[in-house]
Amino acid sequence: MNLSSKFLSNAVDEISKLPGIGKSTALRLALHLVNKKKGDIDQLIKSIKELKENIIFCDKCKSLSDEKLCNICSNLNRDSKIICVVEDIRDVMAIENTGQFKGLYHVLGGKISPVDGIGPNQLNINSLLERVINDEVTEVIFALSATMEGDTTNYYIYRKIKKDKIKFSTIARGVSIGDNLEYTDEITLGRSIIQRIPFEQSSI
Repeated sequence: MNLSSKFLSNAVDEISKLPGIGKSTALRLALHLVNKKKGDIDQLIKSIKELKENIIFCDKCKSLSDEKLCNICSNLNRDSKIICVVEDIRDVMAIENTGQFKGLYHVLGGKISPVDGIGPNQLNINSLLERVINDEVTEVIFALSATMEGDTTNYYIYRKIKKDKIKFSTIARGVSIGDNLEYTDEITLGRSIIQRIPFEQSSI
């Protein structure tokens, strides 16, 4: 992209490195920033800097948090005996927006994908196993995307922690095969949580 300013060009190059942002969109954003007041830009830079420097992973669920325990894990009104296993924080947000789930979460940080070089050891699976034992969990809900990688991850975890006293379930397939939870409407996702089915009946 041939631009009249090296500063504009540099900004476009950096913005276009963000996921889902092409050069044209990056240019529109950069031009928008040019027209913003300096105070607004300073606040934007400050918020991004604080995000990078201060945000941490929750000690328990591995979601993003400001404190050692996120506001969900530290909420005494949540049912600590039920854990919903998700891929990342976007899935936590999607399920929370339905208002239908009152248990806790566990963020894996991805899915098992040998093609991409992602194995069980690269995910937050061992910490999940520890929670199941230490917190005397009674139900594990699998809420990964309905893909081959998601199903493989579900089955791996199921085999690792299968116990007679623990109920394993998966969200109902109101969520289309291959869809990510973050793109599913709240009503459909909420019903999928409520109408979850035994994991053994879903794919085994």
